[in-house]
Amino acid sequence: MRATSTTESSLKGRQVQADWNDNWNNEAACAGTDPDLLFVQGAAQNRVKIICAGCTVRTECLAVALDNQIEYGVWGGMTERERRALLRRRNTVTSWRELLMSARNEYGRVDPVAFVRGA
Repeated sequence: MRATSTTESSLKGRQVQADWNDNWNNEAACAGTDPDLLFVQGAAQNRVKIICAGCTVRTECLAVALDNQIEYGVWGGMTERERRALLRRRNTVTSWRELLMSARNEYGRVDPVAFVRGA
């Protein structure tokens, strides 16, 4: 189910409407993939990130992982090491869902990994 949420934009301090897919896990590019292939270490994570690159719900996936501080696996195109580093760098973010939803609204369908890295 798609949900339209209203949130205070962290980017411009104004109300925004953003389309957020609450059913993201069923629509993910990796849905139905053996979890043992997704929760890997080392260089194998780069193969998983390729799956994420073309996923239409990558933003939702990344927000869930960051908001819940999920420690294992590639989520939304970022490894656990990349997410930990991001959480340390951006430790004032209280809701990654709101931040990424605001960015999507402000900039169109953005690459969430590039956005959170500041690219």
